[in-house]
Amino acid sequence: MTPVDPAASRALFERAQAVTPGGVNSPVRAFSAVGGTPRFIRSAQGAWLTDVDGARYVDLICSWGPMLLGHAHPEVLAAVSAAVARGTSYGTPTEPEVELAEEIVARTPVEKVRFVSSGTEATMSAIRLARGFTGRDVVVKFAGCYHGHVDALLASAGSGLATLAVPGTPGVPESSTALTVVLPYNDRAAVEAAFAAHGDRIACLITEAAAGNMGVVPPEPGFNAFLADICRRHGALFITDEVMTGFRATRQGYWGIDGAVEGWTPDLVTFGKVMGGGFPAAAFGGRADVMSRLAPEGPVYQAGTLSGNPIATTAGLTTLRLADDAVYDHISRAAETVKQGIAEAFTAAGVPHVVQSAGTMFSVFLCEGPVRDFADASRTDVGAYAAFFHAMLDRGVYLPPSAYEAWFLSAAHDEQALDAVLTALPDAARAAAQASRGDR
Repeated sequence: MTPVDPAASRALFERAQAVTPGGVNSPVRAFSAVGGTPRFIRSAQGAWLTDVDGARYVDLICSWGPMLLGHAHPEVLAAVSAAVARGTSYGTPTEPEVELAEEIVARTPVEKVRFVSSGTEATMSAIRLARGFTGRDVVVKFAGCYHGHVDALLASAGSGLATLAVPGTPGVPESSTALTVVLPYNDRAAVEAAFAAHGDRIACLITEAAAGNMGVVPPEPGFNAFLADICRRHGALFITDEVMTGFRATRQGYWGIDGAVEGWTPDLVTFGKVMGGGFPAAAFGGRADVMSRLAPEGPVYQAGTLSGNPIATTAGLTTLRLADDAVYDHISRAAETVKQGIAEAFTAAGVPHVVQSAGTMFSVFLCEGPVRDFADASRTDVGAYAAFFHAMLDRGVYLPPSAYEAWFLSAAHDEQALDAVLTALPDAARAAAQASRGDR
């Protein structure tokens, strides 16, 4: 395949940089981690993206998870078109938001749900609610787990396992992270030390149900159950962030893999991505007694003009109603095909690697495995990944433009799309091997 010169994307990127910081509206889109020109997408259909230069790519990010059914699914488009024809925003309660809330409650362990417009807003609100419910201030999180750009959660670890955190980015004052404890993921001893030091001050512990923002790093068996138990014993709330994994890892999210099997229930859960069907929508929910502390029922304030927007909730509701067992079975089989192809290609090229999964989500680390925390993930060969990324892009496959992201497939990834991926992998793996050896 002869790569298409991204002239139109390059021109748009130059225009964008003049009016938008970095030329993008979310950092990973700039290709900073892999180099080169970000592709500006004009349209998408099924498993395929088409950019402004006319190049087509098999899509392995699926809008970072939401496009569970594939792009431009006809039934979702029809439902959204009908909703748009009735008006786009009312600032009043609507029927679709009630129906979507009922669908979420039916699939997950939460009893009540409040809609917001982004995953960041969901985690921010869940933490405020946990603090308001417990009357405590300290928040515990894990290094490598991302919960949106909430000031208190953009934190780096302090000097010791049980110490309070320091800001992880300019613009976040020390006061915003002074009540956050950052711990190594999958480390029970560190969690026990933090609760021993701060137990009567900890309002909540928040974790990705399965980490997907340092690459896919699943919790070790029983780890989430351990977190739920230690929070319960110390009177703190256990928050599982399922913005990424919710309705994506399985129809019940990652909780369907461990919580439903091991018999534990989170106190609060955050959702996003799939539940919006491609529109800006998110939610947080949990125990009825905790959720009842939210205004107007209780004293903890939270509000949003576009929360529960009728277009977004219609898209999400239609997506979830279509996401039956057959959809998840198809995506799981497709993911297994791609994962096997990845392993075979890197093995043949002599590139150290490990492929890790959380339900239908997966990613590859270019290092010896297993990867169990952020320190392990940081060993991945980012230079080799950049070479791999561009070799796949040149062969018509769009991967995450960062070595630390999850890969996603959809129900629309058919034999043609999978064949295109498998065909591209061997040459791309060899490009990674060359970059790893330094003979680019």
